[in-house]
Amino acid sequence: MAARGWLTPRRRSATARSVLAGEAAAEAARKAAGEPAGEAPAADASAPEREFPVAGDTRAAAFFDLDNTVMQGAAIFHFGRGLYKRKFFQRSELARFAWQQTWFRLAGVEDPEHMADVRESALSIVKGHRVSELMSIGEEIYDEYMADRIWPGTRALAQAHLDAGQKVWLVTAAPVETATIIARRLGLTGALGTVAESVDGVYTGRLVGEPLHGPAKAEAVRALAAAEGLDLARCAAYSDSHNDIPMLSLVGHPYAINPDTKLRKHARERDWRLRDYRTGRKAAKVGIPAAAGVGAIAGGTAAAVALHRRRR
Repeated sequence: MAARGWLTPRRRSATARSVLAGEAAAEAARKAAGEPAGEAPAADASAPEREFPVAGDTRAAAFFDLDNTVMQGAAIFHFGRGLYKRKFFQRSELARFAWQQTWFRLAGVEDPEHMADVRESALSIVKGHRVSELMSIGEEIYDEYMADRIWPGTRALAQAHLDAGQKVWLVTAAPVETATIIARRLGLTGALGTVAESVDGVYTGRLVGEPLHGPAKAEAVRALAAAEGLDLARCAAYSDSHNDIPMLSLVGHPYAINPDTKLRKHARERDWRLRDYRTGRKAAKVGIPAAAGVGAIAGGTAAAVALHRRRR
């Protein structure tokens, strides 16, 4: 099993594993979107700079974080619920997974031990299963748990880029297969996501590089932009999390969507645009997961939080 450290913040801009993860995500995204391999088109140095966004500007694109930016809650959490329903793992593992998700949101930081535990859990669940099997199940899970959780406001922003003739990519730490399904259902160009290793179409339980998170997202966007011949100064990026500041800082048009406290502060200091599609009550509770309000799992998770507090 791969070493611990999944989804933990980096103290430096990127690591070799971040670069590997980013390049793997870019390659997988272009392959899924049907883009031909080869050199990027040469930039037109004589073209004058224009205001953003510009209809027909094919050197501009948009990059959207997924969790709590495009969709309420975490994609991997909803995917886990669907796998549990199909008896991929036991109730005790579901409770642990729900607790990990809730801890992450309540704490407001990414605790290394919790995030590493999530990583190990997810990889152990899919190990030995065929990629095609998980893709088929992912289509069903999208309809069951995700379709009704898309933020209409963010969806409209993505559509505006599409209407302008620009490509729109999801960029997420969720598995690239899951992210690709969501992108296709939303009519987007494709998705950059965490690439799990597979041999002969079967998951090995290892990752290629590391999860697409933090600096790795920025590396993926950089690699895709080079391959697509994009001018990052003309591109836009959207996210709710301060962990995506490296990605947001790459582009000329960064947006903070449903931002957490740190990103809101950072965005205001740099005069980035902000959009908040949550209700006033939800917006005031930055860090509480939308997924934590869902069905019986929500009750069990809330009880676990209350019990944890009483014990302390």
